[in-house]
Amino acid sequence: MTNRRNFLKTTALATAGVAFQSFQSKSDETEMDINSGKGTKPIVLSTWNFGLQANEAAWEVLQNKGRALDAVEAGVKIPEGDVNERSVGYGGRPDRDGRVTLDSCIMDEFSNIGSVACLEHIKHPISVARAVMEKTPHVMLVGEGALQFAITQGFKKENLLVEASEKEWKEWLKTSEYLPKANIENHDTIGMIALDAQGNLSGACTTSGMAFKMHGRVGDSPIIGAGLYVDNEIGAATATGHGEEVIRITGCHLVVELMRQGKSPQKACEEAVMRIVKLTQNRGKNLKDIQVGFIALNKKGEYGSYCVQGGFNYAVHDATGNKLIDANYFLK
Repeated sequence: MTNRRNFLKTTALATAGVAFQSFQSKSDETEMDINSGKGTKPIVLSTWNFGLQANEAAWEVLQNKGRALDAVEAGVKIPEGDVNERSVGYGGRPDRDGRVTLDSCIMDEFSNIGSVACLEHIKHPISVARAVMEKTPHVMLVGEGALQFAITQGFKKENLLVEASEKEWKEWLKTSEYLPKANIENHDTIGMIALDAQGNLSGACTTSGMAFKMHGRVGDSPIIGAGLYVDNEIGAATATGHGEEVIRITGCHLVVELMRQGKSPQKACEEAVMRIVKLTQNRGKNLKDIQVGFIALNKKGEYGSYCVQGGFNYAVHDATGNKLIDANYFLK
């Protein structure tokens, strides 16, 4: 009798467990439907309003069944080469010594990675990062070594300090006050992630970093796992904003791992931001002084985004067109 009671009790508990798991699975599916962009491929996402033009270049590759890796490189080269874009590549604002230093990384569907940091005199650091990935046994080159490598690969050495940036820098020298602003006013990054028609993911991230930073400062953008991460089985994420805060939680790797656990891209971005919020508050810092935004894309083509405070937007291009979306945020 006791054995029979135990058997019935165990069976009932097991049945309840299965029912709960089924309910939880349906809840997760509902969460994904509500909080993520509609699943589709090909698709490309990029940070900020200059992502619209970058997306157009990436889409040219994707709509012709090109590889996501080629799409993200082509896409981010648009703001990199824009003399009027003051936070990426050519035209980027200098450090406190008047030197324009660039950071960039790229990652493909096979987990091949390449990165450059504190690179001077080269307009397209993303292409140098790809050359590091494809033509060296290393994953990151920095400073003078990165420049020497770029020159050996045929990249043109040129002056990146444009007149407008030089004028701003000389004006800044009068006070030398370093107070980074929350959004795109004196810095930012283009991060781009794409899913191609073959169902493969790749990503790229490139920036000139904080305006008037200390020479040698490197943020999250060239660091795989911080400013960018791609797992072709799960999804991809990229970040923008104050790089020190993204590095603190290895933000993009975290977002992808949360998606691996079954969270939608939206919920994964939200949880990553909340980690930053918690750590910032624990350190006694003011949340109003920082901005971090994440965008994420899963293997199904569903996407999401979240940031610390208002002001961040991102661009999405799929077969229905190219649109700019204001990201939801924590600090109301």
